[in-house]
Amino acid sequence: MSVEVCTDEHAFAELAGEWERLRRACGAATPFQSHAWLNSWWRSYGTPGGLRLVLVRGDGELLAAAPLMRVRRPFPALVPIGGAITDFCDVLLDETAAAQGAPALAEALADLARTALIDFREVRPGGVVERIYDCWPGPRHLVPDSLCLELPAVPMDQLIGRLPSTRARRIRNKISKLGRLGVEWRVVGHDETEGALRRLLLLHRLQWQGRKVAPEHLRPRFLEHLVRSVPAMVRSGDAVVREFVLDGAVVAVALTVLSRRWEGLYLYGVDPQLLERKADVSTMLLRALTEDPVAGGERQVLSLLRGDEPYKHRWHPETVVNQRLLLARRRTAPLLAAAVGEAAARARAKKILRRNATTGSPKSG
Repeated sequence: MSVEVCTDEHAFAELAGEWERLRRACGAATPFQSHAWLNSWWRSYGTPGGLRLVLVRGDGELLAAAPLMRVRRPFPALVPIGGAITDFCDVLLDETAAAQGAPALAEALADLARTALIDFREVRPGGVVERIYDCWPGPRHLVPDSLCLELPAVPMDQLIGRLPSTRARRIRNKISKLGRLGVEWRVVGHDETEGALRRLLLLHRLQWQGRKVAPEHLRPRFLEHLVRSVPAMVRSGDAVVREFVLDGAVVAVALTVLSRRWEGLYLYGVDPQLLERKADVSTMLLRALTEDPVAGGERQVLSLLRGDEPYKHRWHPETVVNQRLLLARRRTAPLLAAAVGEAAARARAKKILRRNATTGSPKSG
C-alpha cells in the first residue's frame, strides 16, 4: 500500500479514469462522488492551496480515496469537497480490497488529523466513512445532520395506494388534470443537456421570484458547475434531465441523479404559468420519475434528497437522517469539542424555530 496526499488541482483533473474505476468498485458510492461532480465543484468553488486528496494505492491501482479540502473557519478542519450543494458526501473504497484499503485510509487521515479536525458532513447511512469511524484511533463523535425523505421506487399507482383514500383520490384527480392539460415529458439527450440546464435555472428563478430561494442557485458559478458536470454524468448514467412540455413550450425541467439503488430529485424549475393553471408540480414530477424506464433496474428508492418541505410529506415518505462524523487526535480534541458544541447549539436553535412556527409564537430578538 502507498499513500499520497494530492494538493495539485491539475493532477486531480487527470485522475478521471482511475477515479471512476474506483467509484464503480465502491457499492455505497453516490453520483456526488463522481469525478465529474467533484472536479467541477472544485473548479467553481475550491480555494487555492486548499485541496487535499488522500489517495491509497496497491500495486499502483487506486483502492481508496478521500476527496477533502482544508478550511480555516470556524476552526482548522478538513471537510469533504462538494460543499452545501452536495447532498451526500463520502470516501471511496474498492470493495475487493476493503480489508487493506480501509485501515490504510484511516491511518492517512489520522496523520492529517494531528493538525486539523476531520469533519465529514452529510454522510448517508451506510456510507464508507462509517468504516473509517469504526477503526478510528483517536477521539470521535457522531451527530445527526440533514434530514432526507425517501419513497419506494414503485409505479405511481402503488405510490398512490400507500396514501389515505381521500388523499389518494385527490392525487388521481390531479393526474387526470395533467392529462387534460396535455403535459408531456421527455428525457433530454446528453448533447442537449447544457441548453436544458440553462432553461432549468431560468425557470427556477422565475418560479421563486419574490419568495425566499437558495441564493446559490441564482449565482453564475452554480450554473457553470452544472453545465460542466451534468452532461458527463448524463453520458455515464449518473444523471437524467427531463423536460416537461405544454402546447409546444418547455414549462418545467428537472434534474435527477442516479446511484445503483436510488434515483434522487436534485433540482427543478417550473414556469409560473403552469402553476397558474393549477397543475400539481410534485405529482407531475413523481409521475415522470416513477413511470420512466430510466428509474427501473435495481433501484429501490426514490429519494427526495435533503429538505423537510411540506409538499414532500403528502406522499408519506420515510425519514432518513444523514450523519456528521467528527474525527480527531488528542492534539485536536478541543476542535472536536468545539464542533460538537456548535452542532448542539444549531440543533437547539432549529428546535426553537420549529416550535415557534408551529405555535405561532413571536420569535425573540
